[in-house]
Amino acid sequence: MGYEHLERYRDIIPDFDAFLDFMSRPLPVTIRINTLKTSVPELLSRLERLGIGYERMSWYPLGLRLDAEKPGRLMEFHMGLIHVQEEISMLPPVVLDPQPGERILDLCAAPGGKAAQMSMQMSNRGMVVANDSSSARIVPLRANLERLGVVNAVVTSYDGRRFPQYTFDRALVDAPCSSEGTARRYPGVIARCSLKRSIDLQNLQVSLLRRAIQLTRPGGVVVYSTCTFAPEENEGVVSRVLDLADVEEFTIPGLRSSPGLASWNNTDYGEELVKCRRYYPHENDTGGFFVAKLRRRLSAGE
Repeated sequence: MGYEHLERYRDIIPDFDAFLDFMSRPLPVTIRINTLKTSVPELLSRLERLGIGYERMSWYPLGLRLDAEKPGRLMEFHMGLIHVQEEISMLPPVVLDPQPGERILDLCAAPGGKAAQMSMQMSNRGMVVANDSSSARIVPLRANLERLGVVNAVVTSYDGRRFPQYTFDRALVDAPCSSEGTARRYPGVIARCSLKRSIDLQNLQVSLLRRAIQLTRPGGVVVYSTCTFAPEENEGVVSRVLDLADVEEFTIPGLRSSPGLASWNNTDYGEELVKCRRYYPHENDTGGFFVAKLRRRLSAGE
């Protein structure tokens, strides 16, 4: 299967053989219902009229698994009633929990699915700054926000490590990563993964996360997420910002997960890191993800 690289995780991933089995299975087709443009009953009625089967997600009332191969071709997609989004990627905005009227920073926002989800959570009230350093990725970001009826977002294209000084209530850092957790959709991604690549990415990820914490008000919440299993890009990153923020526990009823790692390969990350959550493909039949919830210290230095 070409998954030899993943063997280094055998001792930390529970039921590793089941994990490998799920990594070779196709990913379920999932969508998010966009309540900025429709309601759950209306959207479900549309699907039933179209004869498209669906299954409600147990942990997220606006998420559906569809019996449809290409929902991006549906009129409901073009009308902005739905957004094609991998199930586990709907999680970080749920953990961040942005509120109407707040100022939110999405530091690595393209292609915009999570930024639009946060605007939906805020009922288009307040402000979401959707930033991405890649000018090429700004085009799909803007297109998705427009299609989904987002009116409270500002799109910027700064290098996130040097985002201008401003104060936000909450921030999301869905960081660039080695993307091992997307291998069910993009099998070729594993061939590009290596320990060296994860270590190289770590400094960028730490810089992005530190800047997001600095831009968040004291006591504000920052969520750090990746779609990789590599501890170097997950616990190894969070452990380097604990002078600025504390890790908070969180639970999502209906979604199975594993705790973060306190140590890995003779590197001590600290007991606090077990409060992070790891989501493996065989736990929920999804892609892989890592999520940490941080709260900026009231007296954090910079």
